[in-house]
Amino acid sequence: MKKERENALIFWLFLAPVLFAFFMVIVIPFFMGIFYSFTNWSSSARLDNALKFVGFENFINSLQDPTFLYSFLVTTLYTVINVIAINAVALALAMAVTSRLKFRNIYRVGFFIPNLIGGLVLGYIWQFIFNNAIPAMGDTFGFLSALANPDNLILSKVGSAIGALVTASVWQYAGYIMMIYIAALEGVPKSLFEAATIDGANEFQKFKNITIPMVAQAFTITMFLTLVKSFKEYDVNVSLTAGGPSAMFMEQPLFGTELLAMNIYNTAFIKNALSEGQARAVLFFIVLVIVSIIQVNINKKKEVEM
Repeated sequence: MKKERENALIFWLFLAPVLFAFFMVIVIPFFMGIFYSFTNWSSSARLDNALKFVGFENFINSLQDPTFLYSFLVTTLYTVINVIAINAVALALAMAVTSRLKFRNIYRVGFFIPNLIGGLVLGYIWQFIFNNAIPAMGDTFGFLSALANPDNLILSKVGSAIGALVTASVWQYAGYIMMIYIAALEGVPKSLFEAATIDGANEFQKFKNITIPMVAQAFTITMFLTLVKSFKEYDVNVSLTAGGPSAMFMEQPLFGTELLAMNIYNTAFIKNALSEGQARAVLFFIVLVIVSIIQVNINKKKEVEM
């Protein structure tokens, strides 16, 4: 009994620093943020701007603001495209490097390396590619001359700029998701594929009836990770497009690729509406939790069905 108490004491002593950091950095600021979202909190130091409760005013203003609604729609669109693209590319890469491909271990490292590059640096790299490298290719190769036209710059139009964000995100994150798929694929018994080959199944039938069901648990994890990452995208958004180009929504000009995280930042620190920015962050958190729970439940049910 005494030994168990000593072990428990040692356990909590080692865990205490982590719990302290978690509460100080995550839990307490989270609840403080919820509190401030119901106030008129700002960075102003004027005496006539004392902190007071305003109820749901910040939430109502946010839901009536075209920029917030547009950012929510653009983020949803970006997330759907990004989740599909990352998982499709990652699964294809995982299947390639778990095959009999030569130098597959080198390819694994090469595909994973972009994930080690910081988001801000990554955005600037791809900005250079889209604004300089691709137009230079148009100048060099005659059949690509259209790319050299300033009016055809990828980052100059909303649709192609969103595509550029997806491209940068896939290049960075697909290698990380690939590693999860590799672990799942290597756990699939080879005997299943051998039996399917004997029965005359082709490669597509093996993929559909063996590979997909056997990696269903990996899909739950990768879908969750890519969903959360896509919704929270900020650093690549800042360095690659900075929210541009401009667009019209509800008869109001606004940033065409301003995702939710950037909209929250701009509201709080550019417009100096800290409480409204915090209210948007709370709404963002609620939406992200609901969507994540729905996604995990759907994937879990598919695991059972498979």
